[in-house]
Amino acid sequence: MDPSLRGLLIIVMLILEISGFVYGNLVLPVHHKFKGQHKSLSALKAHDIHRRGRILSAVDLNLGGNGHPSETGLYFAKIGIGYPSSNYYVQVDTGSDILWVNCVECINCPKKSDLGIELKLYDPKSSKTSELVGCDQDFCTSTYDGNMIPGCKPQYPCQYSVVYGDGSSTAGYFVKDYLQFDRVSGNHQTAPANGSVIFGCGAKQSGALGTSSEALDGILGFGQANSSMISQLAASGKVKKIFSHCLDNVKGGGIFAIGEVVQPRVNTTALVPNQAHYNVVMKAIEVDGDVLELPTDIFDSGDGKGTIIDSGTTLAYLPDLVYQPLMTKILGRQPGLKLHTVEDQFTCFQYTGNVDDGFSTVKFHFEDSLSLVVYPHDYMFQIREDVWCVGWQKSGMQSKDGRDMTLLGDLVFSNKLVLYDLENQVIGWTNYNCSSSIKVKDEKSGIVYTVSAHNISSASGALIGRILTFLLLLIAILNSFSY
Repeated sequence: MDPSLRGLLIIVMLILEISGFVYGNLVLPVHHKFKGQHKSLSALKAHDIHRRGRILSAVDLNLGGNGHPSETGLYFAKIGIGYPSSNYYVQVDTGSDILWVNCVECINCPKKSDLGIELKLYDPKSSKTSELVGCDQDFCTSTYDGNMIPGCKPQYPCQYSVVYGDGSSTAGYFVKDYLQFDRVSGNHQTAPANGSVIFGCGAKQSGALGTSSEALDGILGFGQANSSMISQLAASGKVKKIFSHCLDNVKGGGIFAIGEVVQPRVNTTALVPNQAHYNVVMKAIEVDGDVLELPTDIFDSGDGKGTIIDSGTTLAYLPDLVYQPLMTKILGRQPGLKLHTVEDQFTCFQYTGNVDDGFSTVKFHFEDSLSLVVYPHDYMFQIREDVWCVGWQKSGMQSKDGRDMTLLGDLVFSNKLVLYDLENQVIGWTNYNCSSSIKVKDEKSGIVYTVSAHNISSASGALIGRILTFLLLLIAILNSFSY
């Protein structure tokens, strides 16, 4: 550790990507952050800039929202923590590496939210199952590659500090407590269960995290680091390190699952190793059957190698050398359009026809012959009945070597089942009806369960959300989940 950091109890710098998501056999009522509200399109981009021998059983997590920029733009979930359990609303973020919620001693924590939800502060002392995580415990030292934190003494808390891409931050200490969820007990059936996880107890917030306009109780991270929810559950033998999501932007809601999905089948491509996010290698972009002429190394961004796949990001971001020819090709189908810019960033136009008939289909090609077909109704969105905007955006995000990064978010992955198989270090997707159901398998018994998408409204009733069902195949003896 740098000598200048000595004396600090612990600073965990986790630069989070431009977004968020979740997976699981957990049951999380998740809503879209902007659902049912009049919001500026700039808020969508501001959100993206943040970011950036045991028995298997399944857990059903409820999510809400539809990921469409004109309606929602961000998913958040209702989770239960502690015993007795209390509910908290947290942003679902696959690009984050920890779960954290605001705590009772928090400085500059928002007191209310404009999202129609009731905020709550977590109090470790009010939960019979909470434990303080010490700076000498394995979870804490693993954050520093196994090194003991300078100045650490027994009973000293393991502190954390998370800095986001927009400069906002959260700081506090780690605690261990029960996470409440519903395990899948049969086809379309669940039963209550719980499991212990380590998460951050937020004591100080800054920037956008301290404002009330988009306030939530915290963030639920499912990134690849050992501190993430998926990694903790996998390390304890409760789940396989595999998750999937299927976001429905037609009817809303969808499915989010942890565990092996046996139907539908998904073709995959290798994840780029040693990356903070879920990166893959893109080879080419095809528009209406024509491959765009691009620099051969345009998608190889050095330290940020590959294309980031992120369901927590609303839009899709491309390097300028890709964005310009793509937009020219797409809009060239309609030369008579009167283009105008909304909020200094979105290219919009008036159009009364069927966009799928009038505009280009875009096809991304990746390693291992995996492709991603994106239709006009996927990459365009309406802000009024006859006004459409294009979701493609100039990247503006750079890797350490100064090269523009490519990031694909919800806009292009809606209505597709996306599979993250960290056991085999691959990712893949297939077109799918996300308002239907998927089949997941219990590895021990071989039983296959059917789980469908759900709908749910917020606790306050002021914000009507769409549910995504999180499926989590738990490898755990049910008695281990008792209080």
